[in-house]
Amino acid sequence: MENLLVIILVIVTEALHCPMYFFLSQLSLSEILFTTNIVPNLLRLVLFGGGNVSVLGCKIQFFVLCVPTVTQCILLAAMSFDRHAAISNPLHYTSIVTFKVQLHVVIFCWLSGFMVPLVVFVFFNQLQFCRSNIIDHFYCDISPVMELSCSDTSTLELVTSLASTLAILSPCFFIIGTYISIIVTILRIPSSCGRQKAFSTCSSHLAVVCMYYGTLISMYIYLPGNHSVNANKYLSLLYTFVTPLFNPIIYCLRNQNIRQVIRKYFIFVGMGGGL
Repeated sequence: MENLLVIILVIVTEALHCPMYFFLSQLSLSEILFTTNIVPNLLRLVLFGGGNVSVLGCKIQFFVLCVPTVTQCILLAAMSFDRHAAISNPLHYTSIVTFKVQLHVVIFCWLSGFMVPLVVFVFFNQLQFCRSNIIDHFYCDISPVMELSCSDTSTLELVTSLASTLAILSPCFFIIGTYISIIVTILRIPSSCGRQKAFSTCSSHLAVVCMYYGTLISMYIYLPGNHSVNANKYLSLLYTFVTPLFNPIIYCLRNQNIRQVIRKYFIFVGMGGGL
């Protein structure tokens, strides 16, 4: 509901028709896809003390999990470039980040989010299962599923590691480089008020990046099996439930424009209710 509210506000509010909020709406859309794939099933498992899933359903859930994960990584990198362009080249910002550029970037993010997991899914789909059919997890992640397979998983582990490095570390390094450049630019601003205002425009994005990548790198950069089962569950819970819950809160509460829009609509609804 939080992410849906962000998307609706960006669509219906003309003041939010700018690159940062366009990318933010796409980030919210990816998180809706992500949470609806995991959280309802999690609640079902908690309510009934377990549940059943077909092999095909498990594979589909894994693929649908990977698509928004990769998409969000690249979207966060695109948002860091947007902040870099706004702070480093404010006079040329509108000519650099045009709507055509925004559209191409978003298309690239979603296509990458589909193609990279597809490569992993091809090898994942070849797994054969002949051991226990009990997944010691609350969703079909790659590590607990591979533990049940009687196939040779070395190729899949290698492909997963390479894909994770490409889809997670590459955008992460890009974000780090972008923020180094942003910090250098901010330090060159003569007034402290100007420096504070410039940094406040990217503080929300930086907070989301730190929280998102902190859990993601812990889970997927290393080869499966490097974490204990319980540690993997705790990290997964943080990654699949807590992070998507707090991302829109961070953006909304720390963003003055969105707060003003929300306040305006609440006042409008209140007046309408009074009439």
